[in-house]
Amino acid sequence: QVQLVESGGGLVQAGGSLRLSCAASGNIFGINGMGWYRQAPGKERELVAVMTNGGRTNYADSVKGRFTISRDHGKNMVYLQMNSLKPEDTAVYSCYADVRYTYWGNTKDYWGQGTQVTVSS
Repeated sequence: QVQLVESGGGLVQAGGSLRLSCAASGNIFGINGMGWYRQAPGKERELVAVMTNGGRTNYADSVKGRFTISRDHGKNMVYLQMNSLKPEDTAVYSCYADVRYTYWGNTKDYWGQGTQVTVSS
């Protein structure tokens, strides 16, 4: 099986920065897309940023220019550098990975338990 564990969340003032980390472990032969989603209470879960194994990225419009996703493909890790944080960024941030769990290409989506990010005004 596969586990994703996030870290780096916390409380920060508006305009500040945080860096989230996610480590995937378990029966992993490779990871295709990997990145971050977020969900605030009473709101739909939304994509924040993802990166393919080829390095292509996709960001939510609301975070473009402020957040940067990066991956260490060999270590099965993904990071999210969050700058110029706003109160509306407050949410539980969850790590996502499209995991290849066999060498020949079987894949499955996995999710971390989430880490709370709170931005105060």
